[in-house]
Parts: sequence; C-alpha cells; structure tokens
Amino acid sequence: MKKLYTLLAIVSIATTAVFAQDAKPSPAMNASAVVNGAEVNIDYSSPSVKGRTIFGGLVPYGKVWRTGANEATVITFDQDVTIDGKTVEEGIYSLFTIPGEEEWTVIINEEDNQWGAFKYDESKDMIRFKVTPSTNESMEKMTFSIGEDGLVSLMWATTKISFMVE
Repeated sequence: MKKLYTLLAIVSIATTAVFAQDAKPSPAMNASAVVNGAEVNIDYSSPSVKGRTIFGGLVPYGKVWRTGANEATVITFDQDVTIDGKTVEEGIYSLFTIPGEEEWTVIINEEDNQWGAFKYDESKDMIRFKVTPSTNESMEKMTFSIGEDGLVSLMWATTKISFMVE
C-alpha cells in the first residue's frame, strides 16, 4: 500500500509540473494594423482579472504602469506617425500609462527593452498625452486592439482607453 501511495504522489507531482509549464498567466499577445500606410504593432503580456480589483487596486492610480505584465509593452511604427498632434518617428518604443480615475496619461518612451516600469526614465519620453477612460463590457484578459482607422484601444476589466494614430 505504501508503494501505491508513493507512486500516486509521484504521478501527481509530475502531472502538476507538466500542467504548470503549460499555464501562462499573462501570455504574450500582439495587436497590429496598417494605418495610413504605416504598420503599427503592439506587443504585450496579457494579464487576467482573476476576481481582483484592477484599476485603483492591482494597478494603482497615479503611478507609471508598464501597461500589461512582465516586460513593458512595446509599440512599433515602421513609418513616422502622428499621435495627439505630435510626430513620432518610425521606431520601437515602450508604451506606459499612468492610470487615473478621471484621466490617464499615455507615454511613448524611447527605451524599448524594459522589464516592467522599474527603470522607467521620464527623460526618455517621446510624448505624453491625456485620455479619458470609459466604461467597457468586462474583459477578463487585458486586450489591445488597433483599427485600420488608427484607433488604438486598451480594454481590461470594465475600463477602456483609446487614442488615435495617424
């Protein structure tokens, strides 16, 4: 009987290890579109709500956020684009946000290879602009979308922010 329990324990541990390797709590995702001839890509890790309070909880108001999980979210343009009336040259950038209850700050930062926002350097911001969050149907997984009209949207929990790339 002892051997049977030992065998069951080994099988249980091995099975747990296999399933744990396949579980990706914040999988890598991509959103892309061609906007006025410019290819726009967003690479991000997509966390889940998992019953948590997201904005004002897990993601505090008033602090720079990597806008996803793991590495900072990366936004790429293969041509110069205009965002909030400002030119952003073709290139690879980090996309940060500062969430707020009434207003968010969106940040395009020239340092593209960062883990989280731990070494975020405001002096490397290309542009900053404000957006107003809106209520959205509940989204379990954080999701970016880019429309061919240039509308970039971030949706997570019941919050949505959007901005235009031209």
